[in-house]
Amino acid sequence: MNPRTVTVDKNLAYPCAIEQLKEDGELWQRSRLRQCKYLNNIVEQDRRHLKRLVTPGLGLSSFLTAQRTLAGYEVMAMVRKEQLLKINGRDMRIQATFFTELFQIAA
Repeated sequence: MNPRTVTVDKNLAYPCAIEQLKEDGELWQRSRLRQCKYLNNIVEQDRRHLKRLVTPGLGLSSFLTAQRTLAGYEVMAMVRKEQLLKINGRDMRIQATFFTELFQIAA
């Protein structure tokens, strides 16, 4: 994954960890670290909706299942927040077409 910006709080471990990820090739060299005491609150608030969805599904049997389920939740959140190009978060027909093509299923 290669984000343009990594937003974190003021924990002193983050700059060192980000540099290590860049050296190891796990993170893009031009990725920028943004540290702000309150900026991470926005990220935490966004996770609130994810926590509400995950709590009933605590019986996930394996790490792989949990990983795929969380990825699905994240994609749906991105669609809802209109972060995907050409997909309106309010247009159900376009969303259905997108997921049909993505998962190659008949709707």
